[in-house]
Amino acid sequence: TMDRMGKVLCAASAIFLGVGAGASHAQDKSQYSLFNPTPDSQLRDMSTDRPDATESPYTVDAGRFQLELDFLAYTYDKEHGTTSRSFDVMPFNLKIGLTHRTDLQLVYDAYGHIRTSGGGAGEINAGFGDFTIRVKHNIWGNDGGPTALGVMPFVKIPANLIGGLNNDVEGGIIVPMAFSLAEGVDLGLQTELDFVSVEVGHDISFINSAALGFALTDKWGMFVEGFFEHGLEDGAETIVTLNGGVTYAVNANLQLDAGANVGVTDAADDLKVFVGLSRRY
Repeated sequence: TMDRMGKVLCAASAIFLGVGAGASHAQDKSQYSLFNPTPDSQLRDMSTDRPDATESPYTVDAGRFQLELDFLAYTYDKEHGTTSRSFDVMPFNLKIGLTHRTDLQLVYDAYGHIRTSGGGAGEINAGFGDFTIRVKHNIWGNDGGPTALGVMPFVKIPANLIGGLNNDVEGGIIVPMAFSLAEGVDLGLQTELDFVSVEVGHDISFINSAALGFALTDKWGMFVEGFFEHGLEDGAETIVTLNGGVTYAVNANLQLDAGANVGVTDAADDLKVFVGLSRRY
């Protein structure tokens, strides 16, 4: 058994080293930084962390900025006789390329309007949401290769003005991976560990998702995705959604998108629809 395990470990090491070796043939851009931006001629293809929920392992080129946002997102949910409808206006993620393999992300939930009705009462909450700081580091595959792996720790800074949201610091770590399956077909996988606030202290929540992306033409693309979230807190409910959407590349630095998330379990929102864009500078 030990001999067999040794062979498996050797084979895994060979695959890992092989992937790393393949990535090492990419163009060396280590000299570029926030204050020495990557020239246009050496920019990698723009990669985004939207519109799917599965994050990308690819970073923004050093010295470049990328803005990703929802113009508008609408969410509907009906559960236990209570109906909630919410609008989120212009939540955004501003990315800043620090090095050729690392970027800083500033995520703001912007303005939200939530209306709850049912059970003989109605309530409206509105205001601005929380602020999240993320740092993404690409481990391999940033500039080419059949696979890519990244790691992204994050921390939420409570800044919301919306009733019902907590005012606690939360955080976690995201590990995204990408695979090129065939010409125009890509698979994204993500596992995430969140430290979330509960009634007493913090607990752990696990998130896993998988997204298939298809290049339909030079400009049009689409994705389908499965999303799963479950916490370790006693009585925690499981959130499962099926997601899909389309993207349109206006040019190399601007992408438009639209999509929908459909809840599968009771704990998930019944429906979320959104339109947005990603713009690189």
